[in-house]
Amino acid sequence: MRRGKTAAIGAAAVLAGVLVAGAQPAAGTARDGAAGSGSAGAGPERFERQRAVWHRCQDGPDDAAGKQLDEAGARCAEITVPLDYSRPDGRTVKIALSRLKAGDPRRRRGALLYNPGGPGVPAASLIVQLGRAAPEVAARYDLIGMDPRFVGRSTPLNCSWPVTGIGSAGPDRRSFDRTAALAEDLASRCAAHREVLPHASTRNTARDMDVIRSVLGEPKLSYLGSSYGTYLGAVYLQLFPGRADRVVFDSSLNPDLYGPDLMRTTGPAVTEVLKDWAAWAARRHDRYRLGSDAAEVLAVVNRIGRAAARRPLKVGRHRVDGRVLPMLLWNVTAGDDDEAYASFAADVRVLRDAARGVTVTPTPVLEGVLAGLPAPDADGYFSAQTAIQCADRAVSRDPETYYRDIRAHRADEPLFGPLTRNLTPCSFWPVAPAEPPTKIRNDVPVLMVGATGDPAATYPGQLAMHRALTGSRLVPLRGAFRHTVYGGLFAPRNACIDAIVDRYLTDGALPARGTACS
Repeated sequence: MRRGKTAAIGAAAVLAGVLVAGAQPAAGTARDGAAGSGSAGAGPERFERQRAVWHRCQDGPDDAAGKQLDEAGARCAEITVPLDYSRPDGRTVKIALSRLKAGDPRRRRGALLYNPGGPGVPAASLIVQLGRAAPEVAARYDLIGMDPRFVGRSTPLNCSWPVTGIGSAGPDRRSFDRTAALAEDLASRCAAHREVLPHASTRNTARDMDVIRSVLGEPKLSYLGSSYGTYLGAVYLQLFPGRADRVVFDSSLNPDLYGPDLMRTTGPAVTEVLKDWAAWAARRHDRYRLGSDAAEVLAVVNRIGRAAARRPLKVGRHRVDGRVLPMLLWNVTAGDDDEAYASFAADVRVLRDAARGVTVTPTPVLEGVLAGLPAPDADGYFSAQTAIQCADRAVSRDPETYYRDIRAHRADEPLFGPLTRNLTPCSFWPVAPAEPPTKIRNDVPVLMVGATGDPAATYPGQLAMHRALTGSRLVPLRGAFRHTVYGGLFAPRNACIDAIVDRYLTDGALPARGTACS
């Protein structure tokens, strides 16, 4: 994925609060994994025994993703699952699937389901990219894509939000109150869907995965998940520990904190990425003229922040104030390679000049993000994403909790704290979660990989997942400041990581303890 697209998606994801503490009763693995009518685990036999009717994927002449799937030889299907697994005879929803059959049928091992993260990312179309990135894996496995419930083509949920999220709390109480009012308004627009909202949870998506496994006729399911996909995978392992084959987590989230407020832990990690970029820019001072050492470069960024807090910066046809600026600076997380860092340096030069009062033209990346921030959530992506998070964990409904937290961290997190620690629509959500959060604790074998400088799936969070999964093996990519590390799917490739993951998926060989890449 090119840096411009990654940056735009990253800023928009921050708006929705992609990335809480509280009591987490144990999931009850044996009970939740049991099949049968009324069970909290797999659906009753009428769902497990349904037959998938595979067909062409393209749905109309404008369906580019479906056309790409067809051209790659994939096929698509829809299956039926319960809206509420505790009421299997009640309302149902449709789940859209894609399948790219193993390239070498004689060596086929089974089915591998891929979830790239989110939450709320339509994943059915992404198996083509996975197959290209990992041809040996694609030779051994049927690659399975799934649009999670209420996402993409799976009985979509759309609250018709006029914007894609609430963004940063900004520099003062007045700007915080504006975001709180916006969050309350967005939540109210989802009230019409109150009957389905409690069932948008990751637990139910994991149950849907096991219905898919059964429909495919697979005794066990292999899995590759990145970012949020690691939490989904961990929940699946907790509910169905005996039905997992080979499992890979790329950039794991902290399973004890996952939920609407998980982003509050990411500010320091993003600041470290900013410092790494500043050192990179300083080594190229003759080209970018942002400072001859990292401290000087960071001082430029801080001056931009102070200027935007005083009055909005004019950036082309846009105005950048203290609420918008942190989302533009978040673009530093788009990648740690030269191309991404150079693009971010160009952004900072534009913002520096705007802070000086110079007439500027935004870079294509800045223009894309600034144009997208006020745009409506036309396809429901962010309202569905928020619905999943709100169904997973309840959060404080007192805005003062968030404002106190932001104030407490203004000194040590001046740029990103008001963004990452802000409230979300979940504080005003019209319904409560139907179930408690899943307590992740099991010994299922898992290969975990991730960057030590990951700005979204922070390394302490990866370690928390590693501790929760006592059968896991963690291979860190040291010295890297990127989110996701396998296959070059969303970040630069690393040959060491790719070789370890490919070997495990094809041969089942977990690396020795203490293995690391750099």
